[in-house]
Amino acid sequence: MAPDDELRTDQVAPFRPAILGIRGGTTAVSVALASPAFTDGDLWTVGWCFLIVGYNVFRIVRPVRYVDDLRSLVRVIGEVAFHTIAVAATGYWESPFIFALITAVMVAGFARGFAFALRVSIASCLAIGIPFMLQDGATVTDLRTSAQWTVELILVALIAGYARRVTGEADRAHSLALDRLGRLADANTLLYSLHRVAQSLPASLDMEEVLDTTMGRLRDLFTFDGATVLLLDETDESWVVVRWDGPRPAPSYATHELPGPLQEALAVRQPVMINELLHSGGGVSAEMVSGLYAALPARQAVVGLVALEHRHAAHFELRDQELLNGFVEPAALAVDNARWFARLRTVGADEERTRIARDLHDRIGQSLAYLAFELDRIVKADGQGKPVSTQLGQLRNDVRGVIGEVRDTLYDLRTDVTDSKDMPATLQEFLDRVAARSSLETRLDLRVSGRLPLLQERELWRIAQEAVTNVERHAKASRVVVTWQSDGARALLLVADDGIGFPTSRAGRLDSYGIVGMRERAASIGATLDIAGTPDVGTTVRCEVRPI
Repeated sequence: MAPDDELRTDQVAPFRPAILGIRGGTTAVSVALASPAFTDGDLWTVGWCFLIVGYNVFRIVRPVRYVDDLRSLVRVIGEVAFHTIAVAATGYWESPFIFALITAVMVAGFARGFAFALRVSIASCLAIGIPFMLQDGATVTDLRTSAQWTVELILVALIAGYARRVTGEADRAHSLALDRLGRLADANTLLYSLHRVAQSLPASLDMEEVLDTTMGRLRDLFTFDGATVLLLDETDESWVVVRWDGPRPAPSYATHELPGPLQEALAVRQPVMINELLHSGGGVSAEMVSGLYAALPARQAVVGLVALEHRHAAHFELRDQELLNGFVEPAALAVDNARWFARLRTVGADEERTRIARDLHDRIGQSLAYLAFELDRIVKADGQGKPVSTQLGQLRNDVRGVIGEVRDTLYDLRTDVTDSKDMPATLQEFLDRVAARSSLETRLDLRVSGRLPLLQERELWRIAQEAVTNVERHAKASRVVVTWQSDGARALLLVADDGIGFPTSRAGRLDSYGIVGMRERAASIGATLDIAGTPDVGTTVRCEVRPI
């Protein structure tokens, strides 16, 4: 059997069990009908019997294959011709091998269908019937016999052709169902993989973790010999290699220096599959032969590129291309989120440094300036011969006071709301410190049945801290009352004092008494902040969080 025959579909294969059973049965019948020739010494019939049996045994061991080529056609026609000759040579319609011809016609019908089987059966009937009728002494019975066998062979041909059609339609329906099932399985695998991607990639806002997760998901989803992830450096518009697996690529590329497939993926913003990289100018690695390339689009911009390559030609399939197409969007979003988070973290750190600097300036700066003035005055007094011991003692006490202020400021900056330390505990601890270091009378009113998310509570705590600190420093108050109400969905923070207050026209000044920091923090968590003051009556800071 030729090697190319093995690669094509055998159209007779579905009928092989039926063919083998019928072939065995017709062969046995032929031997039974030919048995008188053995006793009568009819060597001609005996010889044909051996040929028929030998051929059919061979075909039982090695069945006829039909793969729709000339060689297969010759095999099928040859089998019909062989049995037709055997029948014509041993008595025409009265031949003991007429039943063996039925198998040959049936194989023809199974191989090529109605039309071919019909033509073959008619040709066989003519090849046998015409000489049979031309014999001397042909009778009506002979005519009836010819008609009977002709009809039977034609019916066998039609039945075989019909069986082929029905089986072919069933096979096509089966193949279609399997194809649909395969597509559904691929789609299910794709959706599952993308679900895993969507769950895992955005889980972190740290760029290094996002890139590591991206490479891990690529290894899980694809088979490759080399993978490269490049990110766009917006400072010089270059593409920097941030992760790779396999041969080490160049550290960075200008856009015009990118390999051709990556430039194409960047232009079309769709995954590009290359079966032969030599025809496309090569890929990221010179030793790779096929590749799959895609851009990472996020928010109407491309933040990076992905290259997957393999050493074998045409390694990647359409399913890989579709899978990568679904992969790049969540991957790009995760990368872009990590970038924005890094920027916001930098901005937030700058703002926090500014707030701490403002806090240190308000509390420590003035005290240090006072100490400097006092030192200058003492130095001048010493130069005039005035005693300075009493003044140095006072200065020492002032320095201790400044050190205490620094200690309190640092402690306040370190104090925060945590999972284990809620808002009431943090507020009470802070108010106790304020009462201990000043003449303020403090009170905490609580009505709490649930906690807000930790981020909101932390910002509200800082607002309360800033408000109480302003009372301590500037309000000249004798009493401050902090009210905290929370049911887990909404919260209310009130800080009220009995100090000097201020005119309503000054309440909106963004630079007064740290209001700028409180307003920024309230805006960051979607809270409303109102500050109301009445001269010589006091000030009330109200911050409220409502559910959206």
